[in-house]
Amino acid sequence: MQDKIALEEHLSTRENGQYWDDSGEAARNGQAYMAEVARRLLDVDDRIEAMDRAGVAVSVLSLTSPGVQGITDPQVASTVARHTNDTIHDTFVHRHPSRFAFFATVAVQDPHAGAVELQRAVTELGAKGALVNGYTDLPDGGVRYLDHPSCEPFWDMAAELGVPVYLHPREPHPGSRGIYEGYESLVGSAWGFGHETATHAVRLMLSGLFDRRPGLQVVLGHLGEALPFLLPRLEHRLHKQREGTGLGSAKRTVTEYFTSNIVLTTSGHFDTKALAYTISTIGSDRVLFSTDYPYETMDEAASWFDSAPLNRNDAARIGRLNAADLLRIPTA
Repeated sequence: MQDKIALEEHLSTRENGQYWDDSGEAARNGQAYMAEVARRLLDVDDRIEAMDRAGVAVSVLSLTSPGVQGITDPQVASTVARHTNDTIHDTFVHRHPSRFAFFATVAVQDPHAGAVELQRAVTELGAKGALVNGYTDLPDGGVRYLDHPSCEPFWDMAAELGVPVYLHPREPHPGSRGIYEGYESLVGSAWGFGHETATHAVRLMLSGLFDRRPGLQVVLGHLGEALPFLLPRLEHRLHKQREGTGLGSAKRTVTEYFTSNIVLTTSGHFDTKALAYTISTIGSDRVLFSTDYPYETMDEAASWFDSAPLNRNDAARIGRLNAADLLRIPTA
């Protein structure tokens, strides 16, 4: 299929390189693999060539994980976020406006500042929404998830602008990695990403976030971090435990939120049976093609998707039209 839109496509910047230490990832994933990833995160020309080979018309770019979420100083994080958005716009989008769009980098260490930067990035630079790399590190050593009451200004701005927020994974907090001891390669994208991000998404659904802002859309990659499969049991057990503690303030079921406020992408999960089950759970109008470049290759992602047994309408929706509608990207 030609003219696909892909929306979990990562990059880095020279400034981000001062804060991003990939030594742990290199140890877990392999030195040669991460060296090639690091090179491609900064590259423009190879990215366009890969897009052309894979039939990808538009890549929606975002700062690689953990990005500014890993910077503990709120003022520094906000400054880096602003510089990042300017750099992505000037280096990629401005030079190749028909090929690149982007998700804003926002620092929710200071949610008010994050809201202001989201507004600037969307209204002045043309950002299509925001991408947040999981929990946010705080100056006192703690972390903040996006359901925290202090994040309300950020969500208010996303709702006001009518743009989605991509909840992207990051590695579990070091204090939560005991279960991975001796199996360090499971910490990241192979396993830990999914568990961490699925739980974060469930927190959002249980928090009442989508009751307060029913039109808000949150994007999850990797075919929903296993949530299409896990939600029936979660909902069943929550009902059994309905008189328990710590159940949040949600007024609807998790399935209702999942099918109305969550959008999924195929990034890095190229399995036809999983895709079919996901479509049966959430519908083909809420699934979007993505690759997870450069951690995955566009060639592999496109070859899998283009050969998947989808009818023409579903292929068009997932490959292009759903993203165009969500992100307001012209299709002509």
